Amino acid sequence: MLQYASLTGFVRTILIILLIWYGVKILSRLLAPYLMRYVAKKAEQKFGQQFNSQQRPQPKQKEGEISIDKMPNKTTSGNKDVGEYVDYEEID
Repeated sequence: MLQYASLTGFVRTILIILLIWYGVKILSRLLAPYLMRYVAKKAEQKFGQQFNSQQRPQPKQKEGEISIDKMPNKTTSGNKDVGEYVDYEEID
């Protein structure tokens, strides 16, 4: 048994889709300011937490005193397998 789509059913479906589309548009315009305020407040809290965590009290040092936090590794060697260095002159 085959069923055919009627014109009234098609028009009704299109109208429902348009009604939902415009309903979402109207609701988004009404609710957007509240949503933006919420997002801005959350971002401000997040940046505030990051800013406060970075401001740790630094240990007091006398002027001219040096402190080394980490010593660099002494095993820094260049890659000797790169090739041969060729000195060149520019010719005019």
